Amino acid sequence: MKKNNLVKLLGVALVVAIVATGIFYGLFVNKLSSSTGIKTLVVAAKPLKPGTVVALADLKTIPWATDQLPKGTFQTPDQIAGSTVFDAIDQDQPVLVTSLASSQSGGGSGVPTGMRAVSVHVTDSTGVLALLKSGQKVDVQVVVGRGSGKDVETEVRTALEGLSVLSVTPQLEQSSQGQTLPVVTLLAKPSDADILALSDSGARVRLTLRNPLDVATRSRSVITLGTVMRGGAESR
Repeated sequence: MKKNNLVKLLGVALVVAIVATGIFYGLFVNKLSSSTGIKTLVVAAKPLKPGTVVALADLKTIPWATDQLPKGTFQTPDQIAGSTVFDAIDQDQPVLVTSLASSQSGGGSGVPTGMRAVSVHVTDSTGVLALLKSGQKVDVQVVVGRGSGKDVETEVRTALEGLSVLSVTPQLEQSSQGQTLPVVTLLAKPSDADILALSDSGARVRLTLRNPLDVATRSRSVITLGTVMRGGAESR
């Protein structure tokens, strides 16, 4: 009888020890994770083809034992769900911003839905180009020469205002007008994209840098060199 009671007591003690060990291990691991900065990294739970609308079931997380995740990755699946796959993602491969297209950014290109990225060759803007960075705001001036010979009249007009800069390519590139010029890629509405394309192909394009907090606009009338020389531009 005593032997049976001893066996029961040993069994209960063993169960209690196992439970206590599990609780201790869980608390220890959680504390260790928080103290060492262990994060989670979102990876694909299965191969994802281009065009797939990502669901939570398509994703899983793995531990990432550093304070900072790799650039362009995600920590939680809800940051990704609802996006569309832009480039194929293999199973267990980290999901990157550049592999996804959303209403805010197409495949990491920075082009929101309803907008267009347009590249233009810019002239006479070397000083401004040295200051330009992605995200800054610029106004677009279009310069043309009217007439021929001695009767050429230079005209300029601010065609568009407050466009965002996506990228700057200072390396010279051949334009449709035969000039070798640097290229700036701008974010524009579809209607403004047509204006930029036409200006780039048939005129000289200049950029003026504006304060990013400046949202003021003004009349976009044409100014000629003759008007400036006569002082007629002062009231504009």
